Amino acid sequence: MLNACTSPDFAVFDVVVLASGRGSNFAALLGAQQRGELPIRIHALLSDKFAAPALDIARAAGIAAIAVTPRDFPDRAAFDRALFAQAALLQPDLIVLAGYMRMIDAAVVQAWAGKIINIHPSLLPKYPGLRTHQRALDAGDAVHGASVHFVTAQLDGGPVFAQARMPILAGDTADTLAARLLPLEHRLLAASVGLIARGRIARDGDGVTLDGVRLDAPLQLQDDATLRAVG
Repeated sequence: MLNACTSPDFAVFDVVVLASGRGSNFAALLGAQQRGELPIRIHALLSDKFAAPALDIARAAGIAAIAVTPRDFPDRAAFDRALFAQAALLQPDLIVLAGYMRMIDAAVVQAWAGKIINIHPSLLPKYPGLRTHQRALDAGDAVHGASVHFVTAQLDGGPVFAQARMPILAGDTADTLAARLLPLEHRLLAASVGLIARGRIARDGDGVTLDGVRLDAPLQLQDDATLRAVG
């Protein structure tokens, strides 16, 4: 079993988070840091929306809250360069996309290869993009979930290394699925960042290694909020 508890053997790992909306995954990651469960230090919350509630969460915690609007730039590439230049000033070990709702320019992604992860509300490769809960219902799926993956230029297409699964129940709607999945997303993201911060998870080309061994399948979130290889 892969434990997410902190250890004095590991140096603090510097993190920058990007979010576009309410910031619940950011808040969960921040809470895990504050409780001493993760050997990380969140330096800033960056957003593409000045009114994103996630910025208020950061300010309340005394964390730098930085908004950059795409309207101030001629194209996506220019905006992405400016936003990630703000992140680069903080020299993070990892950038976490936690509800960040924009695709990122391929050249910018390549410059940060292996140092950006994203959490997505589906069992990738199923349902990249939006409306994931409704698409799972429309497909008649019996199981739904969330995935954490390294970011590439392909929309939600980078190598997946951790997932959380839950059953779809009779009578579920997109809203009930989203509400039941969200607590699992929070635990999944914290456990995933913990493994990266401890140097256990790393990107390896088009795959991912755990303790230097290439993963054949994503790790699965357990009831005790740890990640385990299954099967």
